[in-house]
Amino acid sequence: MRYPVGMFYAENVLKSFDGNEILSSVSFSIGDNEKVGLVGPNGSGKSTLLSILAGEQFTDNGNAGFRGNEIGFLKQETITSSEKTISEELWESFPEASEIEYRLQQLSIEMSKDSENLDSLITEQAKLFERFEQLDGYRIDKRIGRTLAGLGFQNDALSQTCGSFSGGWQMRIGLAKILVRRPDNLILDEPTNHLDQNSQNWLAEELTTYPGTVLLVTHDGEFHDRVVNKVFELRNGKINAYSGNYTSYQKQKAERLAVQSSALKRQEKEISKQEKFIERFRSKATKASQVRSREKALNKIMPLEKLTSDLEVSFKFDTATRTERDVLKAQNIGHSYNGNEIVLIDANLQVERGDKVMFIGPNGGGKSTLLKILAGEITPTHGDIFWANRAELGYYDQHQDEALDYDLTVLEEVQTVNKEHGDGVLRNILGNFLFRGDDVFKSVSVLSGGERSRLALAKFLIKPGNVLLLDEPTNHLDRTTQRKLISALENYEGTIICASHDRELLEKVATRVIKVNDGECIELNNWHNISEVLTSN
Repeated sequence: MRYPVGMFYAENVLKSFDGNEILSSVSFSIGDNEKVGLVGPNGSGKSTLLSILAGEQFTDNGNAGFRGNEIGFLKQETITSSEKTISEELWESFPEASEIEYRLQQLSIEMSKDSENLDSLITEQAKLFERFEQLDGYRIDKRIGRTLAGLGFQNDALSQTCGSFSGGWQMRIGLAKILVRRPDNLILDEPTNHLDQNSQNWLAEELTTYPGTVLLVTHDGEFHDRVVNKVFELRNGKINAYSGNYTSYQKQKAERLAVQSSALKRQEKEISKQEKFIERFRSKATKASQVRSREKALNKIMPLEKLTSDLEVSFKFDTATRTERDVLKAQNIGHSYNGNEIVLIDANLQVERGDKVMFIGPNGGGKSTLLKILAGEITPTHGDIFWANRAELGYYDQHQDEALDYDLTVLEEVQTVNKEHGDGVLRNILGNFLFRGDDVFKSVSVLSGGERSRLALAKFLIKPGNVLLLDEPTNHLDRTTQRKLISALENYEGTIICASHDRELLEKVATRVIKVNDGECIELNNWHNISEVLTSN
């Protein structure tokens, strides 16, 4: 089949890693201004396909790429940690305008000193002013400010260095740098992972009206619904295309699977019927011609592809011991970074056994800092923390996957957590997280973002404790794994303190919701309308 020319295209693309075929004869075309969602389980090859389309990886066979002048590619690991200010970093998206602005500043100085060449300097200045206007240079600062505000940055952020921000905020800087440039084509790999609800709402509106082609990977079905008008499902190395948004895709897929299942059953029934006839009358001469006829008919049947269910993770969190009734008392917790960046001011928190406390609040409001303090990862500037004597803490950082050693194999990585377990026990645990057979000998470096998150979760599960401290635990996980995790937390009998923007996690797991903002912990009494609570932050 010949696909029409599009802004993104793939023709019979084949890609393998270590003998494992990730992409198999993938072909598609995405037209100008289309908004397409790419879905599929973790490890199915989504990030690999995006890298190929962006020209950052080669295919083993076939052609793929993009048309148009520019592409903006946000990777899952996009980090902008330079010592430039955010303003300087984003102005790099406009190299010609930036050079003109610098030259105009030089001309201003030269014109004040050199009266002999004033005419030529004025002529050069006029040409540069004209070109700067053609580049819409006078509106660049406004565009930068609008984009940063939409992504949740405060007004004073422009003068701060990129390296002074955490990884989640650096990802936002990388996203802003792409959006302000407005390239013809956008590829966004998990852009919502570090965004609060308000920033997600802004980004959804921005992408919906974006004057170009957008290819989007996210495990947030609601975000997909608001942005995309077509869905590509990558499964078993192949692409299936569906028109409409994510909800429409789910309905169409269910209908397609029902039709396939019905057709498969009819074919299997017909094959069984013919095989029984052949077996019954094979030795009867009077039926010889009928037997040969049916054998020929059987040989011509093209077997339909058998339906296979997705493999799903399987796990639960155990609690070996019960804590005392009063689990935690945190008094007057304050913290600042570098002596001047105040994050927490006299925050207070009390938690009892069985509480499932959810921290909400804007990014930068102190949720992650408070969790790190509670976990003993950092020492507060002031305040006291009292844990129950039998409290056994399990801490899951939102950047837990970044702590993995890329030089180790999957099995070696989990061995670093607990060497008391034999390989058989560890391989059983890894199997529950879909690392089966030779998968355990894969290098961590070749895993997808979702697979690394599954591995980090497997490490955490080996020794979880009776108090779980979780920072954005659903990030990078596919929707099926997210729901398995939420179910496991829902049924967990211990105590949970968790920071999350995940609506379903909050709705199903929380027994208490605390807003962390402006340095304080404020308990919310009426929090059951989660969407409203999240957007009020």
